[in-house]
Amino acid sequence: MAAGDVPAPRQQTAPPSGSYRPGYEVVAEHILQLIAELALQPGDRMPTENELASRLGTSRTVVREAIKILSAIGRVRAQKGRGLYVADDVGMLGSSRWASFFLPTDLDHVYRLFEFRRVQETAASRLAASRATPAELGAIETAADACREGFASGRWELFDRGDEDFHMSIAAASHNPFLVEAVREARRLQHQSSTIGMRGSVGGHAEEAVAEHAAIYQAIRSGDAEAAATAAGVHLDKTLEDYRREIQRRVFG
Repeated sequence: MAAGDVPAPRQQTAPPSGSYRPGYEVVAEHILQLIAELALQPGDRMPTENELASRLGTSRTVVREAIKILSAIGRVRAQKGRGLYVADDVGMLGSSRWASFFLPTDLDHVYRLFEFRRVQETAASRLAASRATPAELGAIETAADACREGFASGRWELFDRGDEDFHMSIAAASHNPFLVEAVREARRLQHQSSTIGMRGSVGGHAEEAVAEHAAIYQAIRSGDAEAAATAAGVHLDKTLEDYRREIQRRVFG
């Protein structure tokens, strides 16, 4: 490769017959791959929309839609009149370093992320069972109730908000700031995967999740650390199973 040349994005394996992904979703994935392959760091300037369109063999309109998604999930920052930049919102644990290699539509990455979440959230639940204050128990219960109400009423935005609050409230009740930030950042990366790869689909696990949340809460409230960790592990395993079923449905119909 001549000096100054940059690698083209890796070619993607063609999806199985019958699957469908919008063009902007594919291009969003390719842009993330290009960022990694060019070794761009948080704060670095990216190629322009026109350059991205030419490099990726697509239209500027599709690139613009892909950039909107990547901006919304915190991977790209668009500055009016200045161009596109790799987002530089580094969290307590250097979350942008995680984001620099995480590909939201790479299933192996997603599965490893679930594995990572399982380690974090079983530990957080175990600690919360012995450390949660009455106010923190109340916050966990309120979040679980919001999930239940969201499911019962079909208000998925309420369900999602309750789910986020539930997991973060348990992390807070662990009284370990490193766990809090790790849980927050892993969930942020999973949200990216859901937004790009599954377009925000809740999946068929919502009803089970309500019951699983209740089991985790009851174990934490009773101070049973091992039961809380076990219940959290079951919940993450079931959530991953649902994710796999949804991917199977989207790919094979």
